[in-house]
Amino acid sequence: MRLDKAHVSPSSPSVLAQLEGIQDRFRTALSGLDSELALRTARAELLGKKGELTAILRGMAQVPPDQKKQVGEAVNRVREELEAIFEAALVDLKRKQRAAELAGPPFDLSMPGRPIPRGHRHPVSLVMDEVLDIFRSLGFEIAWGPEVELEVNNFEKLAFPPDHPATDMQDTFWVDVAGAPAKWRTLLRTHTSSVQVREMSDHGPPLALVSGGAVYRRDDDVTHSPMFHQIEGFYVARDVSFAELKGVLTAFTQRLYGESTPIRFRPSYFPFVEPGAEADVGCVFCSEEDGTRAACRVCKGTGWLEVLGCGMIHPSVLTATGIDPEWYSGFAFGLGVERIAMLRYGIPDIRVLFENDPRFLAQF
Repeated sequence: MRLDKAHVSPSSPSVLAQLEGIQDRFRTALSGLDSELALRTARAELLGKKGELTAILRGMAQVPPDQKKQVGEAVNRVREELEAIFEAALVDLKRKQRAAELAGPPFDLSMPGRPIPRGHRHPVSLVMDEVLDIFRSLGFEIAWGPEVELEVNNFEKLAFPPDHPATDMQDTFWVDVAGAPAKWRTLLRTHTSSVQVREMSDHGPPLALVSGGAVYRRDDDVTHSPMFHQIEGFYVARDVSFAELKGVLTAFTQRLYGESTPIRFRPSYFPFVEPGAEADVGCVFCSEEDGTRAACRVCKGTGWLEVLGCGMIHPSVLTATGIDPEWYSGFAFGLGVERIAMLRYGIPDIRVLFENDPRFLAQF
């Protein structure tokens, strides 16, 4: 369809000429294209945000006010014509493609389809399930908690006062929850210890529970990630001692890595346990017979890798969760699943666990 010059003011011949030229070029260009992608690309070059027709519309400010209505109507008619040309070309292309398929060599419709390859379980999931199964075999039950947690459960009831220096190491992403009371400060949990608080607040001793899930902290290097997975466990009953803690964790480590795996406990500070300790296992990346190598960047030449923190639950934590520390005692421990996976499968850099490279994941 040609533009009717009567619809446009005689004082706008340049706009009219541009519109008619666009129609001719567009029709000619589409006739030589043989793919839907090429058709849509040609349409975008003309009708898109940076297309020729759009440029004409942006120049409407220079059209005299008494002619804007007529010019605008002409542009809209051209747009409708161009859209119709595009749709007709698209339909014709699909018709030709279908005709080519029907005229091509036949194929057996009864043949089975190509199988869809199955994905691979992530090493973090594999290790988390394995660790939870080991603790389940040691008599622990599984519990779960939310990733968006109240500050009181994440810090205060775990003996982290608001101004405690240890919170500087774990400050993370704060979250605004719609409709929540103003006094409820919420954040992405920095550890799964908040599950311990919830379970101890809701249930009385004896308790032997373990929980796992994602946690969030401001860490990012070859052995740390801002988001990682953690498993937390605790046992509360009458007359629980540190000897029982060492026995449980030693049994866990040997079941996970083998009976010959070296393990050591070192005194360490955590606000919610007293006394506290860190448990290390021998570095699997060092090749020297004595287990050390100065060039090992994972263990930094020490021959040991920390796998978890542990200790006797602080009396103030028991009191905050409604448990009498005069009658009950307990121990708690927490471990990073990614760190366990690195040792389990010999992965030297924690960051590869989050790159989603199928070549890496296919190895598990």
